[in-house]
Amino acid sequence: MSGKTLTGNTVSKPVANPHSAEACAAPDPDGAAAFLKPILVCLVSLLLLATLCICYFASDIILPIVLAIVLKLLLEPAMRFLDRLHIPRGLAALLLILLVFGSIVGIGAWASGPASQWAAKLPDGIPRLQERLKFLNEPVNTLRTFLHDVDDLMGGGGTGGSATAIAASVLRGTTHFAASFFETILVLFFLLVSGSTFLRRAVEIVPHFRDKRHIVGLSQQIERNISGYLVTITLMNAAVGLATGLATWAIGLGDPVLWGIIAFVLNYVPIMGPIVVLFVLLLAGLLTLDPLWMALMPSALYLVIHVIEGEVVTPMLLARRFTLNPVLVIISLLFWFWMWGVPGAVLAVPMLAITKIICDGIQPLAPIGHFLSGEK
Repeated sequence: MSGKTLTGNTVSKPVANPHSAEACAAPDPDGAAAFLKPILVCLVSLLLLATLCICYFASDIILPIVLAIVLKLLLEPAMRFLDRLHIPRGLAALLLILLVFGSIVGIGAWASGPASQWAAKLPDGIPRLQERLKFLNEPVNTLRTFLHDVDDLMGGGGTGGSATAIAASVLRGTTHFAASFFETILVLFFLLVSGSTFLRRAVEIVPHFRDKRHIVGLSQQIERNISGYLVTITLMNAAVGLATGLATWAIGLGDPVLWGIIAFVLNYVPIMGPIVVLFVLLLAGLLTLDPLWMALMPSALYLVIHVIEGEVVTPMLLARRFTLNPVLVIISLLFWFWMWGVPGAVLAVPMLAITKIICDGIQPLAPIGHFLSGEK
């Protein structure tokens, strides 16, 4: 009785030889999974490296697109509000773009005059700074020599070739900025007009209704969380700018709008931004205010405002549902500043926050979102 062995009423099958051809040909799911994991990690690492290389070498194209995506997420609540008013999406997008970029251009033009005046005061105020900061004589002398050389160069004291090179560099920078500015507006307009087009296409591709519903709910949750985070941060930065402007106006520093704008913009850059504002306000106070304790008041008041915002108000609004690892924030700031300069530093934290929110919303990526989290 080959193939079967009869023992009483029980029929048992012979045990297969582990070295037989059938056993060797049988699939081993656990072994295959263990083998595929290192390959998957390598492939993901190569994809990430290739993406970063593209971001670096194609920054002229990638940076305006990323900025447009972040602005789209920021403006999405306003778009939903205008949709409820039955305003066509094209008109609503145009109105929001005109409002945002018109405000940016207007504020920039408004602040450019006072900024130029303060820049003109700096060379003449060097002796005053020397008197007040005698322990910093050597660095101040170096700064004065540098400003004197720059003044001679811009005033015609340098060679004609150098002046021509500087003019050409300024022209190239202006042209590059204008092109990036136009690209950002163009991409942002079509992103706002398209609305949920990409979501509808993704839902149409998925075959099962349960998966369709899951995609819709997940995308709405991620978009709502990202928009809420960006709006909250923008409102807090605006509050810091307003408080800084009022504080500088109250102590008589002058040009409170300029200081408020500087505080608002640089507050998007964690740690480094507030340090720059603190230094600028200290320099402005030393140049214009007497006595010495009064000259220190602008920077001291800004420090109080920043501590209240950073340690009390913002944690109350965000810490319960959203925190970021401060070490990763610094690394992201340094990396994107190296990658894209000042715009990269401004976008570093929003991009890190968007990454965490997306990872929190997608179950397979939840460990990455947990790794990006800070202490509650």
